[in-house]
Amino acid sequence: MGESRVELLRWINSVTQAGISKIEECGTGAVYCQLIDSIFGDLPMTRVKLNARQEYEYLNNYKVLQAAFKKHRIDKPIPVDKLTKCKMQDNLEFTQWLKKFWDAHWHGEEYDPVGRAGGQVASVANPAVAAVRPSANGRVSSGSAPRRTPIGGPARVTSAAAQVNQREVAELRAQVEELHNHSATIEKESQFYFGKLRDVEVIIQERLAMPDTEVTKNERDTLLKIQAILYSTEEGFEAPPMDELAINDNGGLPHEELGTSQQHHQYGEESVSLFARQRQHEHEGQLADEEETF
Repeated sequence: MGESRVELLRWINSVTQAGISKIEECGTGAVYCQLIDSIFGDLPMTRVKLNARQEYEYLNNYKVLQAAFKKHRIDKPIPVDKLTKCKMQDNLEFTQWLKKFWDAHWHGEEYDPVGRAGGQVASVANPAVAAVRPSANGRVSSGSAPRRTPIGGPARVTSAAAQVNQREVAELRAQVEELHNHSATIEKESQFYFGKLRDVEVIIQERLAMPDTEVTKNERDTLLKIQAILYSTEEGFEAPPMDELAINDNGGLPHEELGTSQQHHQYGEESVSLFARQRQHEHEGQLADEEETF
């Protein structure tokens, strides 16, 4: 008859320092990799997800385990589909087999699970587990009985995990800051070139407003072509109504955009065509920002 669940859990935690409390927690595959690595010492433990939470992480662990079985010619099928469901009976049977295999092949040297995993540690560790020591019959003995974790006690976040989270947060903040700076630069350049286009627009409007005696037909035709380019829109773009964009909050004309109300009356609604497009562009940008916020 195989070992009981209590005996198996004590053995697993003694070797791996995983701090698991249920046999079904072995279904992630991480402790299986650690137990085999404690025998052969050549598994790529840095690839093993000790804190696996998702199915794809479980499968990654079992790929490492299957590769080790193949390398060391361990003639034992691994029921991955059953084990990854984290059911007690399936994992109990596999763990009982693994315990017998471990007893027959363990070399008796102390195993360093943290060092082998490149500093990676399980999120829930059991500090009461003593180092692994060989006994007279080749089995693992523990220097002291494991202490019970107080019920309802706060989960402890390891320093290694905290450092990783801090680095990720710092990197994300740096990326956000870089994007903000890049956005501000683009906005500044946009305003700069828009100002130049506005100057060109005003000059064209002034020339077109002159009588035919002062502007030749060829010049007028050229100015109209340039104006058509300035006022052309991309496909799908709809110019906003002038009464919505050319009026400020006080019900008057925005002097910072139009120069003076006299200039607006002189050149008519076309004089604010570029500003209408600019205001719509800014409005769409604000809507996009609001959508991203939500």
